Amino acid sequence: MPLLDILTFLGHLHPLIVHLPIGFLLLAALLHLLSHHHRYAHLVRAVPFILLLGFISAVFSCLFGLLLARGGDYDADQLEKHKLAGIALAVFSGVLYLLARKIPARLFTFLLLAMAVLVSYSGHLGGGLTHGADYLSMSTLNQGGTKVPVNPDSALVYEDVVHAILEKKCAQCHQGSKQKGNLSVQTLQTLLKGGKHGSAVTAGKLNESELYKRVTLDPSDEKFMPSDGKPPLTKQELAIISWWIEKAGAAPGVKMSVFRNVSPVLQEDTSGPLTQHINPEIPQTMDPRLVDGLRKKGWMIRVMLQRPAMLDVTLPAGSGKKTSQVKDELSGLEKNIIWLNLADNGFRDEDLIFLRQLSNLEKLRLEKNPLTDSISKDLAGLKHLEAVNLNETRLTSAGLTMLEKNPSLKRIYTWKTCVKKP
Repeated sequence: MPLLDILTFLGHLHPLIVHLPIGFLLLAALLHLLSHHHRYAHLVRAVPFILLLGFISAVFSCLFGLLLARGGDYDADQLEKHKLAGIALAVFSGVLYLLARKIPARLFTFLLLAMAVLVSYSGHLGGGLTHGADYLSMSTLNQGGTKVPVNPDSALVYEDVVHAILEKKCAQCHQGSKQKGNLSVQTLQTLLKGGKHGSAVTAGKLNESELYKRVTLDPSDEKFMPSDGKPPLTKQELAIISWWIEKAGAAPGVKMSVFRNVSPVLQEDTSGPLTQHINPEIPQTMDPRLVDGLRKKGWMIRVMLQRPAMLDVTLPAGSGKKTSQVKDELSGLEKNIIWLNLADNGFRDEDLIFLRQLSNLEKLRLEKNPLTDSISKDLAGLKHLEAVNLNETRLTSAGLTMLEKNPSLKRIYTWKTCVKKP
């Protein structure tokens, strides 16, 4: 594993580890205060040890925080303050541990209270970096909840639907003081202004709208959004955003009723929470023993939904499994497999004929396999297939043309293939 990947992984541990010094140091202060009462005087003996734990965890939290700061687009001033406060807290807790039994009790109490204040200040700065500098502001307190329109037809496409989607899926990294790529989704104006890659939305042009391009990339792509394993946009959320950009011209004030007759997605009941349209042909149940059996045989299985039973199935790269094994092992779950990843396993066209049986497949990854245009024939009949990754295969323009005849296919990835660019 590359060194940079390891460092990035360790940086992602900071939000987890940072809670340890907070808990230890505040617990030390609390136990010391309680020890002033004769009934709890014995607790004072535990304070130095808890301070030591707080100091050690604070040091690790600082180290992982510095690694995390390398890969994030944070407000520079607030990040610097958070760094200094965190380092100061680690040093302060270490000094308190060394002085715990050497200074007068009253002075020690005062220093512990000062440390608790420093914990709160450092934590507040960290919260601001993650959630925006105004996450504890009076405006946040007074803004209240979003008003749900009484009549669904009176709902506004951007104000009531698109903005809510962006708040839910994008705001954590693109609002307030944390604006990755200098992009904020806080208002329509900031969205149209865009970030370092230009405007996030181009009215009437999906292919030129950076926002839409990023959320529809293959999840394995480093530019895919939302990043860091956050929940991706659902099929319905993508559809609504695409219609707003392409049909409504990314304009504010457009009522949902305008699009009532345009799309089945918008014909659904919008009086309640938006839900993703689910293929009714997917079985409601599956045999859990088959899933357990696959896992024991080296497959990676994620249950996407319990009812209907939807599976995301991955065969690790270089597994060495033969076609007969793969077919037999997937037997009984063909209609439950919605996402399938067979990348980099040396499969040829004739090995993947069984894909025709996965009639509910929506997303398929076949990159880095020695496949040719013949694979297009096996994928043509998959009426629910929306995305297929054929990067680094032997696909040509003829095969791509054949794939494009499948009306359900929206995204075909052909990087490092023989497909000629138009």
